[in-house]
Amino acid sequence: MEVIKTAIEGVLIIKPRIFKDTRGYFFESFSQREFEEKVGPICFVQDNESMSQYGVMRGLHFQRPPFTQSKLVRCVKGAVLDVAVDLRKGSPTYGQHVAVELSEENHLQFFVPKGFAHGFSVLTETAVFQYKCDNFYAPQADDGISILDQSLGIDWRIPTEKVILSEKDTKHPDLKDFESPFGPLN
Repeated sequence: MEVIKTAIEGVLIIKPRIFKDTRGYFFESFSQREFEEKVGPICFVQDNESMSQYGVMRGLHFQRPPFTQSKLVRCVKGAVLDVAVDLRKGSPTYGQHVAVELSEENHLQFFVPKGFAHGFSVLTETAVFQYKCDNFYAPQADDGISILDQSLGIDWRIPTEKVILSEKDTKHPDLKDFESPFGPLN
């Protein structure tokens, strides 16, 4: 696997080695040993999968301490625009984001460390999205910031009239009205 650094330290794009022939393709989607050698120690404890239609936007979600999560995400069907927003107080990149298109064609994965809000928009008719988490889901720690916060400067690549949000995701505050629970080293 190739690890590609982004503009925000710790947020990484993972590009697997893909072996193609006349039968199709094969790649190793995760290796604990290789991940720890190239990225660092981690113990993923929960895998999740969602299926969504075009226009669905999920996020920007995170879990508050002590239930914080790092995530390794990928899109196995269709395409999504995946985004991580830095919420670490005192970080030189606080409020900034990294966006990457993940698709069944490019097989890229995105590593979102603790201290970041995470979300995605569905760019194709449907998308199947998978993610590994290094902490279990804790409903009492579930939180978010508004995925539609214009101050974040995210181009979700979905026309406003086509956006589909859950009721929960319409109630998150903008970044300016948010008190981050994360320090610079979360």
